[in-house]
Amino acid sequence: MATTGVSISMVYPIVKSLHRHGVRKEQLFEKAGMKLELLHDIDARIEALDLVKLMSTAAAYTGNPFFGLHQGVNISFEDMGVLGYVMLHSNTIKDALLAYQRYNVILCNGFNLDWQVIGDQLQIELHLQPHGQMSRHCIEDMASSVYHLACKLSNTKIALHSVQFSHELPGDVAEYDAIFGVAPSFSADKTVLYMDREVLDFPVLYANPKLLHVFESLAKENSKALTHANLVSYQVVEWLRDCLPRFFPTLKQTADYLRISPRTLQANLKEEDTSFSKLSIQVRKEMAERYLADGNHSVGDIAYLLHFSEPSAFQNAFKRWTGVSPGKYRAMTSVRGLNRLSEPNQG
Repeated sequence: MATTGVSISMVYPIVKSLHRHGVRKEQLFEKAGMKLELLHDIDARIEALDLVKLMSTAAAYTGNPFFGLHQGVNISFEDMGVLGYVMLHSNTIKDALLAYQRYNVILCNGFNLDWQVIGDQLQIELHLQPHGQMSRHCIEDMASSVYHLACKLSNTKIALHSVQFSHELPGDVAEYDAIFGVAPSFSADKTVLYMDREVLDFPVLYANPKLLHVFESLAKENSKALTHANLVSYQVVEWLRDCLPRFFPTLKQTADYLRISPRTLQANLKEEDTSFSKLSIQVRKEMAERYLADGNHSVGDIAYLLHFSEPSAFQNAFKRWTGVSPGKYRAMTSVRGLNRLSEPNQG
């Protein structure tokens, strides 16, 4: 489950802002009830609600009721890692927004944007999950960062027609007017930025096709790995592998581990065109093949390690899976190994 949520890199800008106010990162993490060691693990990810907690704590420490709003203004492309560099070297604002949509999973799950063009107007809608639980600091951070990143990319002060937020007005609207150049409306159905449609065609000042190719290759690789890791089926397989050979978990135990109901787990797996039974077979088959190939375990031992009731049950299952008996499979893998060893050295 570690791949869900928000990249730890999203916390770095908060730490930098607090440092300018004389607040140590140790204070922030202690107050938020989080482990400081997370900051030193570049691959760490936290839950979205932990980010909410950190933003609220930071706002309290600084005494700034508009902390998130101001954070968005100060965001830099390096704060966004490889996604930021892909946007920085995109050809147009439209290309940069497409990159934000495609690769945002690298930074966070549940925060993203969409847009539509109606007449001469571009509408950029912001999506934040879990819905109804994200603090206004996170929402305002995203809104002001998207706007100011577009301004920085195009080297243009983009004029907004209007801005609307789904939360209530928390205080003086003048703070928002200073950030966006317009006074937003509040308590709307969704959070949206409105501007001229031509903004999509604004060229990016820093665009470099060669660097874009390099950074986009990295972004594709990272986002693919994270998207795959967030599949329920992937999480089930990892859980089953972790449990064996200590025990072979049931559907109920697996659902409890994932903090969902057995019915929801079954429904999610069905959406991914698989089932708990299929994944259980997959894991047992993989581990059986590995045990047989290494030659260190008897068929009886493997049956025990994979939690079959008796060796004959394992033998029958393995033949169903592969079409050959465990003994024949072991002989086949041994022959292939000997053949490789007997091949002449080509180096």
